[in-house]
Amino acid sequence: MQDVLLDVRKLVKCYGKRRAVDDVSFQVRRGQTVGLLGPNGAGKSTTVGMLAGILDADAGAVLLAGQPVGTRHHDARRHIGLVPQDLALYDDLPAIDNLKLFGALYGLKNAALAARCAAVLELVGLADRARDRPASFSGGMKRRLNIAAALLHEPALLILDEPTVGVDPQSRNAIFDTLAALQRAGTALVYTSHYMEEVERLADHIVIVDHGRVLADESPAALYARLPARAALHVELAAPLAGELAGGLARLPGVAGVLGEGTTWDVRLEDGAQAIAVLDWLRDRGQLPVHFATARARLEDVFLDLTGRSLRD
Repeated sequence: MQDVLLDVRKLVKCYGKRRAVDDVSFQVRRGQTVGLLGPNGAGKSTTVGMLAGILDADAGAVLLAGQPVGTRHHDARRHIGLVPQDLALYDDLPAIDNLKLFGALYGLKNAALAARCAAVLELVGLADRARDRPASFSGGMKRRLNIAAALLHEPALLILDEPTVGVDPQSRNAIFDTLAALQRAGTALVYTSHYMEEVERLADHIVIVDHGRVLADESPAALYARLPARAALHVELAAPLAGELAGGLARLPGVAGVLGEGTTWDVRLEDGAQAIAVLDWLRDRGQLPVHFATARARLEDVFLDLTGRSLRD
């Protein structure tokens, strides 16, 4: 389709006998934000390296607006911005000089370079710190300057690899504001993070990889629909729930599972609207709730359902 900006086709990358990336395919449309998720060791970082053109695939292809992306294809790479997980800054150079250096690498100079430096510093909220050295910046400010450096050449695609690691809530919100402005301007984003709530907030499409393969390539709504329980009811009762009543509760229409003991119970629901029927059922049997709370399914629930709960190195 004409609005596809990034086309990832059957990527394969091997390290010895291990396939770190195994037949990965997905697309990113212009102006779209795609969350790229995976446990440690899933092949996510290797995939990001190939998307950014700093690693070559052993098989398959990455196309940006129809042009191949790779270490030998510089034309396409000029339209990609990368915000790496590890900060790429010179601590002893003033922020403005950091940007001038990175801008020169993209062929910017003179008035055009000065204008872009001013624009990106304003965008990330660092215009008043242009002459200060990053060595004096907080972790969040350094992250924002890192994003500014990736935006100097006005990329059509911005790839962000764990951009909020170790930042405070204020800086995290400032980064989100920056990304929202880029979304409104039509920039396509690929966003990787272990913070599921960030991806829920930003992404309109999600790709989940594990063991080098794509497990899901869908909208958030489609992912939530995979779960047998899309909502939950946490309830604390005035008296312990009898065993036979717990069994009856589990058999109610719309209840996908019941977990708990004594007075504290979690009821998994196919739909949040069924919480009222569950509470009425309990009251009718003399089980009075002293506290209850409802919650919808989260992206973390889907992620763990697909990739498992085992610890990863």
